[in-house]
Amino acid sequence: MSPIAPTRRDFPTPAALAPAFAAWTAERLALAIEARGAALLVVSGGTTPVRYFHALSSQPIDWSRVAITLADERRVADDNPRSNAKLVREALLSDRAASAQFTPLADSRLEEDRELASANARIAALPSPADLVVLGMGEDGHTASWFPGAAGLAEAMDPGARALVAPIGAPGAAEPRLTLTGRVILRARALALHIEGAAKERTLARALADGPLEAMPIRAVLRQAGERLTIFWAASA
Repeated sequence: MSPIAPTRRDFPTPAALAPAFAAWTAERLALAIEARGAALLVVSGGTTPVRYFHALSSQPIDWSRVAITLADERRVADDNPRSNAKLVREALLSDRAASAQFTPLADSRLEEDRELASANARIAALPSPADLVVLGMGEDGHTASWFPGAAGLAEAMDPGARALVAPIGAPGAAEPRLTLTGRVILRARALALHIEGAAKERTLARALADGPLEAMPIRAVLRQAGERLTIFWAASA
């Protein structure tokens, strides 16, 4: 049986995508709050989600009942420009979303083993499964910190992974990273893939074709999330 294809929503520009994606996200969070009294939103870093974060922060939902965490993080200080936590605090945790509960993934002040244990404990304390996981995708087909060729990739992508958070080293990357495993990402109630530009659309087409998961780890999401996945794509401005 062929896997169920994800829903796809296309927009002419990133500026058109951001408010529509934010409203869609807020609707799902509000439904989760109504059903269970709380919601868990997992977001990703990078430059792509900045407009979306700004639009989402003003959505009129009960943000005090929303927990937010990251799909992955570099092991850097919180004030480092490459910190995903810094991006979330500056671009998302403002306006109405200032009352949300943010749980960072990394704490570079700790030794690596303690940091990993602490991260797993923090994620375990959040509502489960996640109500929405928002992912990005690199032109190499990576998502979260599931990078092609990374040591520990198979365990990180596994929906039956022993841990909720795994250490991973991106080939050629300057910093070590922590990433949520498939046990969190692939079991979410809903997932969204946010991509922009023609190059990312070409990468998506390659990922949807046959091939091993390890070569393009986004395939783990595309093949296992099915109807729970919505792809938001915008042509570049």
